[in-house]
Amino acid sequence: MKVVVGMSGGVDSAVAALLLKRAGHEVTGLFMKNWEDDDDDEYCSTREDLVDAVSAAERIGIDIEAVNFAAEYKDRVFATFLAEYRAGRTPNPDVLCNAEIKFKAFLDHALALGAEKIATGHYARVEARHDAASGTSRFVLLKGLDPGKDQSYFLHRLTQAQLARTLFPVGHLPKSEVRRLAREAGLANHAKRDSTGICFIGERPFREFLSRYLPREPGPMVTPEGVTVGEHQGLMYYTIGQRQGLGIGGRRDDTTGEPWYVAGKDLATNTLTVVQGHDHDLLLKRSLEAADASWIAGTPPAPEPELGAKTRYRQADASCLLDIEDAADFRLDFRSPQWAVTPGQSAVVYRGEECLGGGIIR
Repeated sequence: MKVVVGMSGGVDSAVAALLLKRAGHEVTGLFMKNWEDDDDDEYCSTREDLVDAVSAAERIGIDIEAVNFAAEYKDRVFATFLAEYRAGRTPNPDVLCNAEIKFKAFLDHALALGAEKIATGHYARVEARHDAASGTSRFVLLKGLDPGKDQSYFLHRLTQAQLARTLFPVGHLPKSEVRRLAREAGLANHAKRDSTGICFIGERPFREFLSRYLPREPGPMVTPEGVTVGEHQGLMYYTIGQRQGLGIGGRRDDTTGEPWYVAGKDLATNTLTVVQGHDHDLLLKRSLEAADASWIAGTPPAPEPELGAKTRYRQADASCLLDIEDAADFRLDFRSPQWAVTPGQSAVVYRGEECLGGGIIR
């Protein structure tokens, strides 16, 4: 097949391209530039990443093209990112980037180049399953086999049409094997550190970045009893469960000595609620409601006994009951309380290894 591989400059996408080339496919690399507002400062690694992607492509023996999706990214991802922070929520732009850029803008571009499939270095798997009774087939999204690297959480908004065109060549491999393959193939990025954080922020200070786009609005930091214990710098800078950066440790009237955590935000009064103790009641939730649902199968799952769900990446699946309220909304009731359930993050539902889809926690 003719396959276009999204190459980020990292080792995972390089090995994805290497494996496809070895399998006999006609492989082309594509480097996506998604941010350019300040791509020349010390925190942006775009230029270095492009050099690494080109180096890997040359070593593998494939052509590579660079394409600029910065305008699409700003319209489809960054605008939503800012709107969510403005509304007091904590968004996950990687989820939206996958749905709108990597598997939409990139997919459209690859198809225009004549590709039959696209591939990425995500740790996930896709399978086609045939239903003999109905004579139909559907695609399922499965967790990556390396439990420490599984990225299905970030891919839960993909559609049947997108999965039908997608390959995840490293989804069945542990990360250690991916690095070994890269090293043996002579890829210079075999030991490159994994990228962390939000792609357009990189390693830069988050508050400094966000303050360029949203005005600071300081306000009171209060306990659930209404006692003011400090001042926050703007609700957008804080997320539920946050412990660091509150600036209220060591108060003289603190009798418990336990650390403080963010437990709630009130936009109407510009108030940040903080509590003491990791397991405070306000940080534990037995249920959540989610909106803007997206289901891999195209329709919500039928009612069934317990499923599993994650309310954040790298969290173990938590047993829950799924209640579908309508096409766009659902509720999850958990067997045990979940810590720091955060509005704006994704609640992703699983049936064992299969990712069913999810929605935005409200």
